[in-house]
Amino acid sequence: MTTLQATERTEFTNSAKRKIRESGKVPAVIYGKASENKSVALDSIELIKTLREEGKNSIITLDVNGSSHAVMLYDMQKDPLKNEIVHADFHIVDMKSDVQVEVPIHLTGEALGVKDGGVLQQPLHEVTITAKPGKIPQTIDVDITNLGVNETLLIKDIPNNRNYSFVQDEEQVIASVLPPQQEAEIDSGEEQEAGTPENEEGREHNAE
Repeated sequence: MTTLQATERTEFTNSAKRKIRESGKVPAVIYGKASENKSVALDSIELIKTLREEGKNSIITLDVNGSSHAVMLYDMQKDPLKNEIVHADFHIVDMKSDVQVEVPIHLTGEALGVKDGGVLQQPLHEVTITAKPGKIPQTIDVDITNLGVNETLLIKDIPNNRNYSFVQDEEQVIASVLPPQQEAEIDSGEEQEAGTPENEEGREHNAE
């Protein structure tokens, strides 16, 4: 579990938040059922590094002036132009209680159907699960090696040796292999007769 240092915020104006961002930190709020909301600021680079390496559903320990809080990222706002985090919301987690999160699906292997010329499609890239905070996988790996042409892989086909349960319909398609696309042949069904163009004779008469 990664520990990030955070400092409590006492000013909440837009100008104060802007100064925090200019100093390389992210303004954030910690929420908890059994504790009061706490406004904090933490290092932007360290937060981005943690989320990149451990995933958005990782458990993070926020050390706020010597007081530790086990949290998960609940939401964050990003600047679309600078691709920077401008605000983050964290929820204090109860390690014994289930939480509901979205986890990315990662396809592994090369499908047999693709080797045969088929086209792989993946309509589902994330799946919603419930699990204990310490049992949340960073990704759900799905092996598609044996997936042939005209075959589909559903949520329910994921092996059951897991520490989580699915929230959404298990009949949803994760991946499928479509048949090779056949090139359409253009055929009018008529044979072209040999000979001169119809207006050839007309051009000759006009020339006389």
